[in-house]
Amino acid sequence: MHPHKMLQLLMPLAAVTALTCQTATAQLSPVPLPLKQALSLSETQNRRVLKSAIQKDIAEEEIKEAEETRLPDFDFHTAYARITNLTEFRDGAFGGMKVTDLHNNQYDATVTGSMPIYQGNRLNNVVDKAKLNHEVAGLLLHKTEKDVKLDVTAHYLGIYKLMQLDKLLTENVAEEKERLKEVKALLKNGTITKNEVLRAELQLKDREIQLINNRKDIEIAYNDLKTLLQLPEDQPMVIDTVSLIADSRAVDFAELQNAALGNEEFRIAQQQQQMGTIDVKSAKANYLPVISMYGSYTYKYPNFMFFPPDWNAYTFGQVGIQATYSLSGLYKNKSRIALAKKKAEAAAQQTSIVADENRDRIFRQFKQYEELLDKFKVTDAAETLATENYRLVKLQYLNQLVVITEMIDADNALLQAKYNRISARIDAEMKYYEMLHTAGLPFTK
Repeated sequence: MHPHKMLQLLMPLAAVTALTCQTATAQLSPVPLPLKQALSLSETQNRRVLKSAIQKDIAEEEIKEAEETRLPDFDFHTAYARITNLTEFRDGAFGGMKVTDLHNNQYDATVTGSMPIYQGNRLNNVVDKAKLNHEVAGLLLHKTEKDVKLDVTAHYLGIYKLMQLDKLLTENVAEEKERLKEVKALLKNGTITKNEVLRAELQLKDREIQLINNRKDIEIAYNDLKTLLQLPEDQPMVIDTVSLIADSRAVDFAELQNAALGNEEFRIAQQQQQMGTIDVKSAKANYLPVISMYGSYTYKYPNFMFFPPDWNAYTFGQVGIQATYSLSGLYKNKSRIALAKKKAEAAAQQTSIVADENRDRIFRQFKQYEELLDKFKVTDAAETLATENYRLVKLQYLNQLVVITEMIDADNALLQAKYNRISARIDAEMKYYEMLHTAGLPFTK
């Protein structure tokens, strides 16, 4: 075979092989997923967000449906009937019977139309309320996106905390194994009892169990995150922890509080308050008449406008204006108006309630954030003290000045101090995102 033709045959095979190798490599080493990209995925793939987007589209279609009520209505009616002759009784119930022959076939085709002219602003109220519903649906979509983003962030930071604990436990297990070797060596020298070896082995097993449980928790957290982002369960995934945690952030409390008074929840309450006002107007409109234009055009056969009927087809049309006034509304509508007003008052109170709740929530979260920031120095100092304490106790234990119980206590205290230091920073980061969520501000890094 010519070398050039052989090269043409081998090139597709090489491409497939390269693609397979890339896929295998990607499966073995998943690309870290940054938080920013995960938040972007949540906007397009999360089922709660997609459902909320559909509900917004539904609200948009409801506006069109409401506006179409202003258009005239047209109906077409057609019928065919087989009728009998007309029998009259001129003398009593059944006396003096006279039969008039009629045409036994009857045809009818009619077009009718009507168009509202005045309905006490009812139609405008329906359209205005549909528009408010659409605005509420848009706000609910933004709120759902915001809630899902907070959920994704919580999973990210939760996984990161579990990963840090896994790192601490892994290091601690390795250290416990070294300590167990040291304890067994001391047992051979006869300087300690068998009980201390058992305590060291028990401590090691306890750490190994914690490590197993923690790794299962990591798998569960990753699965929950994949569900949020609608990623395949068998797809390898690892979060990107680079620059995930910041020691401190500039937070303006006044800015957060002002923003919280205009977040989605507050604006939804305002829109619902406006809907209550519209409902009051709609209830009052029941006191007003309904005026509409109507018309019809009919083609019929035979002509029953005369008697005896003419055996001819005919057409007949009419156009006019009609007015309807509900007399029962004079005594029924009072309760409707009262009910609508009470609902409007409740909606106004709900707006104030949401405003108070937002102020209180942002204040509480800001103080909790300050508390966590204040813990940084404390947890740093506690880790330094625990490290030094562990070093001294270990030295004393090797010199047989303390028992293994004190050694284990120092080890537990050091592990807890290291975890507290990391946990405080992760919790502060989460609290920062919670403040942004309450204020309705975008999640920025």
